[in-house]
Amino acid sequence: MGSGSQGNGLVFEAAGSRVLLDCGFAVRDATARLARLGLEPEDLDGILVTHEHSDHANGVFPLARRFGIPVWISFGTLTALAEADALAADGVKLTLIDGHASFAVGDILVQPYTVPHDAREPLQYVLSDGARRLGVLTDTGCSTPHIEATLSGCDALVLETNHDRELLMNGAYPAWLKARVAGPFGHLDNAASAQLLAALDRSRLRHLVAAHLSLKNNTPELARAALVEVMACEPEWVALATQDEGFGWLDLF
Repeated sequence: MGSGSQGNGLVFEAAGSRVLLDCGFAVRDATARLARLGLEPEDLDGILVTHEHSDHANGVFPLARRFGIPVWISFGTLTALAEADALAADGVKLTLIDGHASFAVGDILVQPYTVPHDAREPLQYVLSDGARRLGVLTDTGCSTPHIEATLSGCDALVLETNHDRELLMNGAYPAWLKARVAGPFGHLDNAASAQLLAALDRSRLRHLVAAHLSLKNNTPELARAALVEVMACEPEWVALATQDEGFGWLDLF
């Protein structure tokens, strides 16, 4: 649906079940973005939340409340959102997630996993129909053995390539923000994403999407080139998730 600091959302569908991963968009915008994919909010069986930052969670509860969509969320993320707005989750059906335990939403198997990021209890997800796996990783400051083990063997990856380190350091951000973005609890730069990708078992990988690109500190060309070098593929094989359009449906079969 869209990827970047102005809002994030991704839909996964399997065997008639559909989940929305994050919603950083207002209800009207989210509805329009779903329509672009041929969906209505009522088609969703659930919303999964990665963490409380507004570009990922701002629209979760409003959308869920308006259309009666259940939400799966970690205790830490829920607590952080409740501290900002005590009534934010009123009227929403919530299920608390154990970040080390898989669960099902309809026919979709959801495997949450923990990541280092400057949020209360951030999670990322691998989504599956039991045969094919989509791994999603955004908003992490560095890779870990746990991340690499979890994402190895996926059929598709949505992988953060947030910034080019040189562009960030030479850019207009204040020093404290540069340190946050580039730090171990910030965001992956292009080179770090490529290093993580190189460490994975990629034998089943059919789709690779570069995501969460900074509009000020990265370019599509730099992000794509870093991943292309690892994959030794044509540049067009690596898809790009944009802020305005996201990316279209990808078939894992």
